[in-house]
Amino acid sequence: MMTLGFNRRHMLTLLALGGTAALAGCGGEQWQTEYQPAGPSAKNWSLAGVDVIVPPTLTVSEDNSVYVPKADIVWQAEAAGDRRAQVSRILQEGIAAGARGLKGPRRVRFRVTLETFHALNIKSRKSAPKGTGVHDIRYLIEVVDAASGAVLVPAQRIAADFPAYTGAEAVAAEARGETQRVRIVAHLAATTAGWLGLGPDNRTTFSRMGG
Repeated sequence: MMTLGFNRRHMLTLLALGGTAALAGCGGEQWQTEYQPAGPSAKNWSLAGVDVIVPPTLTVSEDNSVYVPKADIVWQAEAAGDRRAQVSRILQEGIAAGARGLKGPRRVRFRVTLETFHALNIKSRKSAPKGTGVHDIRYLIEVVDAASGAVLVPAQRIAADFPAYTGAEAVAAEARGETQRVRIVAHLAATTAGWLGLGPDNRTTFSRMGG
């Protein structure tokens, strides 16, 4: 999980002061999509399922008084409900979609433990300055044999950060059907495919103000 470094603390201070103009002008924090490739053994796998754990210790925020709520889970792009269950389904869908190309003889399951799922709240989505906003998603993933439960790949951390849309850009994306949910599922799928060697390497770093 990304720690709250100086840049984010500085950003939160600016936002607490109502400084959207200051936010737009200050430097961005470093973000990344990062993983250690699963390796050639993945060619022998086929996916039996994705088991997602959302620890009860993770905090959830529905706050719209600030741009970047301090919580592990910020997800407001679906109807009010069980946010842990909602983000669990998003992870399951995205990771399973990225693994569809696995055609090997060994059936495996992915055990996924969420650490951070920080999408944009409504306030950021509507009024954060253009060029700001990040979907910050971090989780652990472990590969086990579907029959025996033997661990084939010990748990490793995957970062799946990518830029979010705000304001008019967000409205235009929604009109095209590119909702936050659609974009996050697609990014998780591309990240998983890259991790498994089924698609292009999706690793990248970028600088952007958001959280």
